[in-house]
Amino acid sequence: MALSGFFLLFFLLQHLTINFISVISVDGFNATSHFMGTNPIVQIALQPVLAFGVIFHLMMGMRLELQNRASRPIKYAMNKPAENSSWMSRNMIITGIMIFLFLGMHFYDFWIPELNVKYLQGDMSGLIDPMNPDSGMRYWEELHHKFHDPIRTGLYVLSFVFLGLHLMHGFQSAFQSVGFNHRKYTPTIKKLSNIYAIVVPLGFILVAVYHFMTQS
Repeated sequence: MALSGFFLLFFLLQHLTINFISVISVDGFNATSHFMGTNPIVQIALQPVLAFGVIFHLMMGMRLELQNRASRPIKYAMNKPAENSSWMSRNMIITGIMIFLFLGMHFYDFWIPELNVKYLQGDMSGLIDPMNPDSGMRYWEELHHKFHDPIRTGLYVLSFVFLGLHLMHGFQSAFQSVGFNHRKYTPTIKKLSNIYAIVVPLGFILVAVYHFMTQS
């Protein structure tokens, strides 16, 4: 669970970096997206690993949740969970499921159409019009268009809030799970956890809001 979490933490940072380029440079985002979308190492080797990592992380989370519940079938007569743990740590399965539901929408918006264009239509050019070399690259336009709808943009923003709540506990929990727990370094890890859990989801939110606010 922790190792797959580390892998996804790295992926989120990389994904945010690429997405944030769309705010800075249209051409830069198009060039980066085309490279990632046509590079055989990324598409054939890394993309299946990423898909497996996401599914494995969710399955392990559900398995651990069931194990925790089975370990104490009879509830405490008096229980004040808020005094012993944070809301995030008690509801990781809820935030995880919300993120997984968001991934379904995200795949529907981007991943499935991309598979259709590249592998069903056989168009690896990345052009808006594959018959016109001067039509320009399609990646930024496709991303920008997805955020014309305020409801869809709101769903993305809400999903990133759930992501932040999930990361707030998951980041530091992953280090503890692999045995990295030291009174000298743990406070620093917790600070890094809070920074990561705020900055990364906020970055995704800024990208979504930017594209929504700049619709023509």
